[in-house]
Amino acid sequence: MRSSQGSGADPGARGRVDQRLRRGARPAPTNPHSPAKTNHPLRAAIIGGGPGGLYTAALLKRLAPDREVTVYERNAPDDTFGFGVVLSDETLGGIEHADPTVYEALKAHFVRWDDIDIVHRHTRHTSGGHRFAALGRRRLLEILHDRCRDLGVELRFRTEAPPPDRLARTHDLVVAADGVHSATREAYRDVFRPRLTPHRCRYIWLAADFAFDAFRFEIAETEHGVMQLHGYPFAPDASTVIVEMREEVWRAAGFDELDETESTARCAKIFADALGGRPLRSNKSAWTTFRTVVNERWSHGNIVLLGDAAHTAHFSIGSGTKLAVEDALALAACLAERPTLQEALTAYEEERRPVVASTQRAAKASLEWFEDLDRYLAQPPRQFAFNLLTRSRRVTHENLRLRDAGFTESVEREFGCPPDTPPMFTPFRLRGLTLRNRVVVSPMDMYSATDGVPGDFHLVHLGARALGGAALVMTEMVCVSAEGRITPGCAGLYTGRQGEAWRRITDFVHDGAPGTAIGVQLGHSGRKGSTRLMWEGMDEPLPDGNWPLVAPSPLPYRPGGQVPRELSRAQLADVRDQFRAAAERAAGAGFDLLELHCAHGYLLSGFLSPLTNHRTDAYGGSPENRLRFPLEVFDAVREVWPDERPMTVRISATDWAEGGTSAEEAVEIARAFAAHGADAIDVSTGQVVSGERPEFGRSYQTPYADRIRHEAGVPVIAVGAISSWDDVNSLVLAGRTDLCALARPHLYDPHWTLHAAAEQGYDGPGARWPAPYRAGSRPPRTGRTDAPRPRLTLHGPGQDG
Repeated sequence: MRSSQGSGADPGARGRVDQRLRRGARPAPTNPHSPAKTNHPLRAAIIGGGPGGLYTAALLKRLAPDREVTVYERNAPDDTFGFGVVLSDETLGGIEHADPTVYEALKAHFVRWDDIDIVHRHTRHTSGGHRFAALGRRRLLEILHDRCRDLGVELRFRTEAPPPDRLARTHDLVVAADGVHSATREAYRDVFRPRLTPHRCRYIWLAADFAFDAFRFEIAETEHGVMQLHGYPFAPDASTVIVEMREEVWRAAGFDELDETESTARCAKIFADALGGRPLRSNKSAWTTFRTVVNERWSHGNIVLLGDAAHTAHFSIGSGTKLAVEDALALAACLAERPTLQEALTAYEEERRPVVASTQRAAKASLEWFEDLDRYLAQPPRQFAFNLLTRSRRVTHENLRLRDAGFTESVEREFGCPPDTPPMFTPFRLRGLTLRNRVVVSPMDMYSATDGVPGDFHLVHLGARALGGAALVMTEMVCVSAEGRITPGCAGLYTGRQGEAWRRITDFVHDGAPGTAIGVQLGHSGRKGSTRLMWEGMDEPLPDGNWPLVAPSPLPYRPGGQVPRELSRAQLADVRDQFRAAAERAAGAGFDLLELHCAHGYLLSGFLSPLTNHRTDAYGGSPENRLRFPLEVFDAVREVWPDERPMTVRISATDWAEGGTSAEEAVEIARAFAAHGADAIDVSTGQVVSGERPEFGRSYQTPYADRIRHEAGVPVIAVGAISSWDDVNSLVLAGRTDLCALARPHLYDPHWTLHAAAEQGYDGPGARWPAPYRAGSRPPRTGRTDAPRPRLTLHGPGQDG
């Protein structure tokens, strides 16, 4: 099943496969004495007769008719589980070019539709322009069976495949398409090194004997908890219906005690409105928990994994059928191109792995959204619908605007966007400070100060970004003492001279870029200090001139690194006073906002994480004790920081390491700071321990901000690989964040926000060009655009039509 989230495929990769197969690629000549080393396997065995295995068999036989291709399927030909299959335009394009016969047969049975209906609290919202195509799974198998027989593939139904090691000895290629519970993968577990991750919802595949007129999501708030229905047509008179709910809801509702027939009837009753009172039917349907499958390797010798055996993606975004068919296209193309089998299998994995990884990241975001559905139930109805549609971050504000402008504009009106104003250019208020838009220039260490004093570089760097249209420009982490610096090039606010230098910068921002606010981030390096400048070796110790480090516990940041001193009670008081004094200087320097840096493994972050705080006194142990000192520092700073000016706190919402700060603890940390007067939480992650394993990807940290915003009830700033204005619009409009902080995009383009406004055709109070720059508020012409366009094509005798 594929939802509105997009194809899940890399169009470039899919296009390359299409192009190769469209050219009629054929294998190079082979050496019959060493078939396992050639790209033209003479004998191929396919384990598993699902769509992926069957389509692989058909492609292999079509590209080399002299191949001997055998499919082993333990079930009967008409045995199938589930009901309908949704295929994307990208997948269908690959099928059309690789095998027009299969494509035409599929095309004759497709049902197509454009709309998505979202029903929540008895209100239906419809978004159009999504373009779906589906057919019955049994029909799909029949088409592939016929095609395989026509091509001469041997289909062995009701036949268990021989052990894979035996097949590998008697065949040149063994394709393991034996599903999520792959016996082949398990037989070589030490080679493929699979990771199977179970998730928190139970779901069941059912069917209804009528066709929904749209892809339908329906939410049921029952006495036991939230349940959801995913439904879509796959024939003129039939629809797939998936019912899903959290494990604890499933048990509370008593589904764990019901048989298949009873479960089916119960689901029909719960979603009677969606079904119009009609019954549901099952087909060996059972409640199950989705598992994400990831393998470190996809091939071993002449054995290769394909489809669910190699990878899975949650049904709410990427169907196993779609991914398996795309795998088959890529595998066939690589076998046709590469001179040896091993090179072909390597190329197949290299081509498909990043595409699958991207799909799995999107699928993870989607499945987690549904797992935490109750978090969003109180959202305004249109925002809830928009949030659901954009849950995986593949469908975006701009994408939806192009598909269905009316729906998107209705969401914007409900959100409060003024007419013709993108969401990112709506104002936002923090205490006495009104920000003109939702863009923040994220703190970025420049390592360019001398004795902690910011100079001309900082004036130009921060001044340029202030002129660039962002509502708030943040300094780098400004250190509260010389010993609290990360490097000798870090800026500070521990002397009057430093305060005067910062005043020069804030004056320029306020005078030269009216409407732009400037904030200061105060911090102390803790155990991550006394290191080289970033470009000389990040986190590497200084070759000489080191200063002693302090931390909650005597633990070095890196193995073999400098061991910090554990702070005594008296030293804690001294550090707290250093923060207070720096905050007073920051107020005098004219900063509009102050952020306390409690993230990334620096001193205050070191107290919060159980991986870096091993104290046994009142400042260590329980989460409440680990919060004690950071809150004392916050209170000391808030006491001297002007009441009308806001304070934010940056935290690492996860350490990306076992035993570190959990997402649940991050919510409690945010709640604690909010209770002490924090106006917003700047939600980052990681950099706490050197052995972290982040899950990088587009907007990969925003789910943590989303959770804190909804569960702690505090405004948030989202950070982390937010790179486009479309991302900002999407995240803000969906209610996942209040502000977006961007770093690298502002290094690439200091005028990122103004250019975002120009590209969206926006010219309003949320993004005013400085008067000297207004002449450059539109992109310059790059070439002639007034040449006449061809209007007629004439075909004379002898010309091709």
